[in-house]
Amino acid sequence: MNALLLSEYKHLEIATLPVPVPEPFDVLVQVAACGICGSDVHGYDGTSGRRIPPIVMGHEAAGIVAAVGSEVSGFAVGDRVTFDSTVYCGVCDFCRKGEVNLCDDRQVVGVSCGDYSRAGAFAEYVAVPARIVYKLPDNLAFAEAAMLEAVSVALHAVAVSELKGGETALVIGAGMIGLLTLQAARVAGCSQVFVADIDATRLKFAADLGADKTILASGAELTREILRSTGGRGVDVVLEAVGRNETIAAAIDCVRKGGTVTLIGNITPQVNLPLQKVVSRQIRLQGSCASCGEYPQAMELMAAGKIRVRPLITAVAPLSDGPAWFDRLHSGEPNLMKVVLDPRTDSGQSL
Repeated sequence: MNALLLSEYKHLEIATLPVPVPEPFDVLVQVAACGICGSDVHGYDGTSGRRIPPIVMGHEAAGIVAAVGSEVSGFAVGDRVTFDSTVYCGVCDFCRKGEVNLCDDRQVVGVSCGDYSRAGAFAEYVAVPARIVYKLPDNLAFAEAAMLEAVSVALHAVAVSELKGGETALVIGAGMIGLLTLQAARVAGCSQVFVADIDATRLKFAADLGADKTILASGAELTREILRSTGGRGVDVVLEAVGRNETIAAAIDCVRKGGTVTLIGNITPQVNLPLQKVVSRQIRLQGSCASCGEYPQAMELMAAGKIRVRPLITAVAPLSDGPAWFDRLHSGEPNLMKVVLDPRTDSGQSL
């Protein structure tokens, strides 16, 4: 099969690899669409440490069942499916409690981090455990289904924020996850959602997707605008989708006393925390790790048009164009939101 192989950092090549043989509890998926995630771009250049070459990356995928393992039931050849990026064991204490994203033996499709290496979906075929596979509704196209992983991450971030409805919210960062989190906050019943970024183009996406107000600012300027817009109170919840010192500090300044700051972004592995502000204002800091079974909800919301992903897909391209798209994404070319690779064809399409 053809696969997009990261043979060394900053070097991708189309390689011929064996088609995976599914284990007894696995499903073999013929990949129809796989999105390029920001984490793949950071893996491409080696900054994340979680894509150690050689590795086939890719975890935001959908396709068609090509074969099933001998112990698999509920799936048949020809089924349209997607799968979770998290491979959980199903037997540890966290898995038994339903907190599969915190599994003690958690692995991620398309990741090689030293502890394990698991081939991903930038390939014609990928084998994954049946327990992480979901059937797709007929009205969900493969390119849109490749966005289910990101939508599920956004839904989980909002879920762990424990919203009750009627809250004011601020999303910091209008990248892919931030724009999906904006929509998830709307679905959860937030009365008002602000979105902040330093990129006007991305804020235009946010406005089109339902933000009540977009703010082209960061740091102290962002804090002043939020306080002005909330009568000096601050928002009830901040959903931080960047993960830098300055954005987390702004999140803490923008939230009200007793409010919640949910940390989704993790661009930097360590940040400085304004501890006294958190303690004295009784702010709840909530981390959000991947997703935790939100795929069915994500499919339902996308199929119903309550969360829209098609406006965020820049292009559907053949797998052979993968190296060029990675170069463009790595260079930080503006206006690129999501690129989806299709391993089945050499005739990609722009959307």
